[in-house]
Amino acid sequence: MPLSVRGLRSIVIALSLTLVVSVNIAAHPPASSGLRTASASQRSPVASRTHRNVIIFIADGLRHDSVNATDSPTLFALRRRGVHFVNSHSLFPTLTTPNASAIATGHYLGDTGDFSNAEYVGYPTFNHGGFGKAPGTPTPFLENDPVLGDLGDHTPSGNFLNETSLLALARQHGFNTAAIGKLGPVAIQDVTLLKPTNGHFAVPQTIILDDSTGTTSGVPVSPEVMSALAAAGLGNRPTPREQPTGSATTPGTLVANIGQQKWFADAATKVVLPAFVRSGQPFVLLFWSRDPDGTQHNQGDSLNNLQPGINGPTSRAGVANADANLKQLLDFVAADPALSGSTDVFVTSDHGFATISRHEIDATGQGSRSYSTAFVYRGADGKPEVPTGWLPPGFLAIDLAHALRLPLFDPDSQVDVGGTPRYETVDPTKQPTPGSRQHSLTGNGLLGGTGNVQDHIDAKIIVTASGGTDLVYIADHDRAMASSIVEFLSSQDYVGALFVDPALGAIAGTLPLSAIALEGSTRMPRPSIVVGFKTFQLTPGDLLSAVQVSDTPLQEGQGMHGGFGRDSTFNNMAAAGPDFKQGYNDPLPVSNADIAPTLAHVLGLELPATGRLRGRVLSEALSGGPDPTAFHRGTVSSKPTPSGRSTVLECQDYEGRRYFDTASFSSAAAPSGGSTLPCK
Repeated sequence: MPLSVRGLRSIVIALSLTLVVSVNIAAHPPASSGLRTASASQRSPVASRTHRNVIIFIADGLRHDSVNATDSPTLFALRRRGVHFVNSHSLFPTLTTPNASAIATGHYLGDTGDFSNAEYVGYPTFNHGGFGKAPGTPTPFLENDPVLGDLGDHTPSGNFLNETSLLALARQHGFNTAAIGKLGPVAIQDVTLLKPTNGHFAVPQTIILDDSTGTTSGVPVSPEVMSALAAAGLGNRPTPREQPTGSATTPGTLVANIGQQKWFADAATKVVLPAFVRSGQPFVLLFWSRDPDGTQHNQGDSLNNLQPGINGPTSRAGVANADANLKQLLDFVAADPALSGSTDVFVTSDHGFATISRHEIDATGQGSRSYSTAFVYRGADGKPEVPTGWLPPGFLAIDLAHALRLPLFDPDSQVDVGGTPRYETVDPTKQPTPGSRQHSLTGNGLLGGTGNVQDHIDAKIIVTASGGTDLVYIADHDRAMASSIVEFLSSQDYVGALFVDPALGAIAGTLPLSAIALEGSTRMPRPSIVVGFKTFQLTPGDLLSAVQVSDTPLQEGQGMHGGFGRDSTFNNMAAAGPDFKQGYNDPLPVSNADIAPTLAHVLGLELPATGRLRGRVLSEALSGGPDPTAFHRGTVSSKPTPSGRSTVLECQDYEGRRYFDTASFSSAAAPSGGSTLPCK
């Protein structure tokens, strides 16, 4: 039976909602192929349209210097054809969901409140009983659709980011919209649609296809979309990701995430984009490639060795995989000259990457001597989980709990104690027993309190771990406690930089969160202290050789990000299309917060704003745009500790925005009270 036009409209909108957008797909697709990709002659002519289309492609974790003509010819060619942003930046912390929030909204993290992939949210998730789940962790991992929905459920507007996203704005103005790819950052692009009703998701107006599509925990799509996917030979859910993480004794994956990402690319080019084109309406489509990030994290080329680290063949295959996904999207656009003449493509990565160190703190091979390295960590089977003398997952929480003489609990692992749910105790001095662990599962920790699972978290201090950066929350905002914690952390050999909530006052050795745009209008709990771990380069001047001390369950030699080295802040950004200059190297500082304002401008839309920490329109990169003007490079130095350690931030300023290069401890004492030159 041929599908009706009314039924096919649900490829873009929920059956229960109405939009000015309608998707008119050929009424008589061949029974054998279902919703086929339209040929150039079948597509609506674009040359006569005045609208613009936008494709945003994120290669998660792609380092700027990884792009070359061999491993990534498509990305390399797009740089040369369009605009190459040679001075690009990730936002710090250099993590996925924080930068996803910036890409979505055009706001810095102090406004969005997405401070980390795992952050303290102020309550145990699902305490309302949503999604049929019992109350869980107060430090959830945000790459999870039900978690994002639960955050919306605890926000009056349903939008925990507190800002309007580009996809939401485009959708409200009649554009077809879709977000496809990696679980978590995809849904963040139109997160208001995830506010649950009676503990369940409704079918959203934006098409969302991610790892959980077709499962009970995933964001639903309309029956028509499911039918279209099946007709295209894609089934009702993505190809599973098969990339083993490995362990301290077993290497991780030796293959890229090819199958899953091919499914997403096929869904985009065989189902979603053809429908959008045939509708005659403009579109905004975001594609989030999990590679090279997922492969670099889990690669098995370098178990417990810093070389080749994330520069081995498996990581390079991850780069090539992302490049192939982009090529498939660009080939679809290029097949129709009219479509290519009306479609802008913006490519970015959420952050760079570094090789993990769980032992070395500098290029000489000096190992950490922290308290947490003194124990043999064993699993439930009695086998060692961490090489002797190395940092365990959750080392900062262990060291801090010991220094403050507070009990430590794992917020991600619960046990039943006499009918009362309780977070497992963490004690590195004792071998694992039921109800007690030597280190936390993911590095998060609750310090002090009872460890009971309850709406009011009674811990005195909460630590969340996300690789190169840990966040520390002080429950009662005690200034004396903050000073004690900073004094301790500034003496730890793995700490590279410290930032403190200005409400706690100026503390020697630290810069305020405002210096890195983490103090803004957000309603989410703001970290009291942000801890960046040390980074170093095995080959001076070569960012690809960078190593980062990381608080993670992953192994030394695998890949991580989150830190404040230029290896992580230097992402890959480029753009091409009718609205961008051709063959242009943009020397000005740019960041992921500048993407949404720029594309909104291209589409003739204006993003509303709640907060003031906003990105800029990249006017110098647009066709006919002005020549770049001068920008400033400088440093911001904290007042030194008594031992002479200062947090030094290297940054750039342009048009009132700050762009962050690096931050690290300097042993050279800054002038009393700190110095600022010329970053403002």
